[in-house]
This record gives sequence, C-alpha cells and structure tokens, in this order.
Amino acid sequence: MQCAATLLRDIFGFDTFRPGQDEIVETVASGANTLAIMPTGGGKSLCFQLPALMRDGVTVVISPLIALMRDQVRFLQSVGVSAGALTSGNTEEETRAVWDALEARQLKILYIAPERLAAGSALGMLRRIGVSLIAVDEAHCVSQWGHDFRPDYLRIGELRRTLGVPLAAFTATADAETQDEIIEKLFDGETPRVFLKGFDRPNIRLAFTAKDAPRKQILDFAAAREGQSGIVYCGTRAKTETLAQALREAGHSACAYHGGMDPEMRREVETRFSSEDGLIVVATVAFGMGVDKPDIRWVAHADLPKSIEAYYQEIGRAGRDGAPADTLTFFGADDIRLRRSQIDEGLAPPERRGADHARLNALLGLAEAQACRRQKLLSYFGETAEPCGNCDTCQTPPEVFDGTQEVRKALSAILRTDEFFGSGHLIDILCGTLTDKVRARGHDSLPTFGVGKETDRKTWQGIFRQMMGHDLVRPDPTRHGALRITQAAIPILKDEAKITLRRDTLVTRSRTPRAKAMVSEEDAPLLSALKAKRRALAEAAKVPAYIVFNDSTLIEIAERRPGNLDEMARINGVGAKKLAQFGDIFLSVITGEIAEMHPNRRKLAGQETGEVYDRLLEVQARLSRGLDGLEKPLSCSASLLARVASLRPRTLHDLKRLLGDKRSERFGTAFLDVLQMTD
Repeated sequence: MQCAATLLRDIFGFDTFRPGQDEIVETVASGANTLAIMPTGGGKSLCFQLPALMRDGVTVVISPLIALMRDQVRFLQSVGVSAGALTSGNTEEETRAVWDALEARQLKILYIAPERLAAGSALGMLRRIGVSLIAVDEAHCVSQWGHDFRPDYLRIGELRRTLGVPLAAFTATADAETQDEIIEKLFDGETPRVFLKGFDRPNIRLAFTAKDAPRKQILDFAAAREGQSGIVYCGTRAKTETLAQALREAGHSACAYHGGMDPEMRREVETRFSSEDGLIVVATVAFGMGVDKPDIRWVAHADLPKSIEAYYQEIGRAGRDGAPADTLTFFGADDIRLRRSQIDEGLAPPERRGADHARLNALLGLAEAQACRRQKLLSYFGETAEPCGNCDTCQTPPEVFDGTQEVRKALSAILRTDEFFGSGHLIDILCGTLTDKVRARGHDSLPTFGVGKETDRKTWQGIFRQMMGHDLVRPDPTRHGALRITQAAIPILKDEAKITLRRDTLVTRSRTPRAKAMVSEEDAPLLSALKAKRRALAEAAKVPAYIVFNDSTLIEIAERRPGNLDEMARINGVGAKKLAQFGDIFLSVITGEIAEMHPNRRKLAGQETGEVYDRLLEVQARLSRGLDGLEKPLSCSASLLARVASLRPRTLHDLKRLLGDKRSERFGTAFLDVLQMTD
C-alpha cells in the first residue's frame, strides 16, 4: 500500500494534512467502515480520494449531483488521477472512455449518482469492475427528515451488503439524530468508526443584520466585493430574478438560478459559475450541493434560511480554499412569520414540527446573538470555543439593555386582545394610536392602551421582532398570523424572569461589512497578475480557473514569491503534474523570465533528492578536471546524477556499480561525502 503522505505531496501538492484528515485516510484505507463528519471545506473529498489510490481495485463514489461529480473528476484528472463519472449528463464519448478505462482496469475512482442504483444493470456492472470501496458523499441525504433527502440514498446499504466491501460515509451537517439515521440506513445499525472533526470554519466571517431597505443592503454588500465570486440565497424564485437583474443594472456579472428554470439553463449557470471569476449567482436552495467551487469569496442570505443546519451548509460554500470569506444574513419579522408558518402548515407529525421549531429557534438565537456568533453556532453542534474575533458581534460588540418591561407590556397587549392580532395593531394599542380598528374593537379602553407611547413605532417593531427571535411569541396560521404567547414567555409575564434585548438592532441602520483584503497592499498587484495568468490558461484549456490553481495557492505564491521550481514545488496545491504544467509559467510572472532547468532535475523539484542532485552537480563541476584541474574533462549525465541522488548508495562498491570505474575513481569519495551529509 502506497504511503498516504507521499501521495498527498506528489499528487495533490500538500506537505501536511489538515487537522484530522490523516487519521480518517488511514482508517478508510485499512478497510474499516467509517462515518466522518467534517466541516464543509475541511477536505472531505481527499479522505476518500487518497484511500482510493492506496487500495487495489476501484473506489465507487456515490455523489448527489452531476455538476459536483464532473468538477471532482475534472480536478482529479488535472492532477494525474484516472477518474471518471457515469451520469446522464455524459456525452457518448465520455461514457465510452469511462467504460474503456474500467475494462482495462485503469480507472481508480468511479463517480455515480444514487439514482443509478435503481437500474437493474448497475449492480452487475459494479460486481464486474472489481469494487473495493464505496464512498458516500453528502451522507446526510439518507435522512428522511433532512433538508436534502434523496430517496435513492436508501439503496446504498443494500449495495454495501451485496458487494461485501467497506463503506465510508461523509457529511458536513449531521446532528445526533441524523448521525443515528446514517448508521441505521447505511451500516445496518452496525457501529462504524465515527470521526467528528469539528464544525469551525475560522476563515469565514459571520454576520447578521436586520432588514432595512434590503435590496440596497445587498447591492452595497456586493459592491464592496466587486469582482469576487459570490452567492445570494433568496427565499423565492421570483426574488432571485429581480435581485439578479438589480445586480446587473448595478454593473455586476450576475444571474439567477432556481428549480423552475429549464434544466439546460441551470446547467449553463453552473458551468459559468465554475469557470468565471467574479460571477454572482442569485439562487434558491436549489443551487446547493453541486457547488464545488473552492474560491467563492462571499455568501449572502437575502432572506432567513430554514434552519441552522441549512444556514451552516449554505455559508460553508464560501472559502473552501481556506482563504478569507465573508457571509451576511438579512432577516426581519416577515421572515420569522414565514418560517414558522411553513413548519406549522407542513405535513410532518407533531414531534417533527416541534424539532423544526427548535432548529429555527437556534437560528434565530444566532441572528439575535449578543456575544460571539461563532461560539453560539458551534455550541449548537456540541462544541465549545473562545470568542473568535472574526464575526460582527466580536468586532463591534452590540449595545444591549434590560427589555423586561417593554416585553411585558407587549405580552400584556397580546393577552388582553385574546391573541387575535398581529404586531401592527398591537403597536397601535401600545403607542396609543386611535385608529378605526382600535376604536371599533374598543381597544382604546384597555389598560395597555398608550402604555408604550414613550417608545416610537419603529422601536416597537424591533422589539416584536426580537420577541419572535427569542420564541416568546409565534404567529398562529389558523388566525391569519396573529401572535400567540409561548410557554417561554410566561416567566417574564409573571415577573419571574428578565430578558436582555439588543438596542443596536431595534432601529436598523444599513451597515455594509467591509471586505477583508486577501493579501497585503504590497502583494496585491502580483496577486492580480497571477489571477490574470490563471484566467488566460483556464480559458485556453476551457476549464474552471481553480483547476489551474485555486485562490489560496495563488495567495501563497504572491506572499512567498518563489524564485525557482524548488521553491514553487513547496507551495501548497502545487503537485508534480501542476508543477510540470504551470511552474515555469507562473514563475515568469514573478521573475519576468522563464526558469531553465534540466528535465531530469525538474522531476526532482521540491524534493530533498533535488537538493542532493544540486550538491552532486557542484562536486562534479569542481572535479570535472580532477583535483589538480589538469586531467581530461569527465562528467556524469543528468539522468545518472538523478539516479545517484535517488538511490543514495552507501559504499564505494555500490557507487561504482552505478558510475563505472573511471567516474567512480574521479567522483566516488566526494559523492559519498555528499550522500552521507544528507542522510
């Protein structure tokens, strides 16, 4: 079995694993059933791609979307791995090439969609090709109550039993309930090796803001990140189209994406987004798991997501390359009403509706957080953390106040009107506004009429929104959205508990978080030049830009400024194949000239063997005419020096077998000195 660390360096171009990857890779490669829960962008794909190269036979990867599979296959092929996908989106030539590679026993990784498992011929095919491992990407799709349920995922457990091979399941979003479902459905209840590698994505900045002229807020946020790839998630299909149009009118490259579009149009958007720099996609959640673009620099939610799991999954599409990324979520009272009504009017059983309300409460608690948002987010997934310094509440601590009296007045108004009215009418009562509706129902005679007139109307709107966010009141769908008091509000109403509210979000003021610079001002011009070169190479090859190099690799090149191929090879993301393809080209951007290196030496770039080769070459140059400089010139070929550097003979006898008598006599002792010094 090949060494994981060697493959990591030579194929993928990384010197070290990300935290937790090495243990998962070794476990999967050993043939143990595995469930790994890792943050989006934490390197899940590598945890089944590396074991596939370490094991004999074919690894079958079951993945949910064609676009995702095509992107991963394209990347693997770019680093020299024999991979293919059998999907409905293949051309005849692509499908034939995959079958030819399978028949020749050359394919190492085969991607298929779960829907293909329904075809009777699929099982026979998988038996015939010598499958040694099944990898399941986005394993949470097996959960029938999850946000991405895929019925065909239920067939995977049967496939594992039939083929009798180990299975490795991966997901980024799985609470305890979903983990139990994955184990039951994919592993027949047998306990696999479970790895929970944390949910923190420290490179992603977290921010929420209350809606206040939301279209302008979105446009301002995008303007501060002009030229960067981003996603805007919207709650409705119509909104994706109107907001995409507004962004285009503001000078951005933007397009809409939703489930009602023609499939060909959706594929066109997916292709554009994967290949273009700076495109903004305004989408519903239909634009989801198929996104495998590593250099998305920002994600905005124009509307409140459905749950904290959905929020985490969606923001996780930003900054998968590890470079800084921004997120911003807009929310308002109407969002909360909509999400509550969607839960209450759904077909789920009562216990599921209760769980969904709890998930929404967790998200609303995050939206109204008064301290570090990352701490609150991670605590939902059972993790603890120190204040992160990379969220809006850490960077600008919110102003808070004791809102108990105001909340108690609002709760009293709700009860005295029999929980039959929405916030607009209740605010009229609290402010003492004598409307026709107030007069007609006699609400001007209530004890609560006018008790809140010292607080303006907009502030009351913010208080009611925060009350909904704290789940003190909920809209009742059977009463046209009238507010009803929850059990959580009773202690406050009885003066048995107090509540703290945020003052800074009561009357919203549009504030646009500034984009964080990717590199220093000094390195920015070089990064721009490197990106321009990357774009030209990608367009010429008709591949997405990140297939050449992703943003984090270009950032490291701009900051470290390698001066030769050895230094370039030590950049993360520069493997052997990419060094051979692009090393000289990108060095020329830095140095202004093409680096010259013998082909045999080039193969050793970035390796310790390369340094040994250079020292042997120096010794050879010094002794080419002997110790006294008067003898006939003698030298070793570049390929022979490379063999000496790679094999590292330890004795003159062994060295003589490589060099022959004359060369051994001239260089043997000095060469051995070099080899012993570098052991």
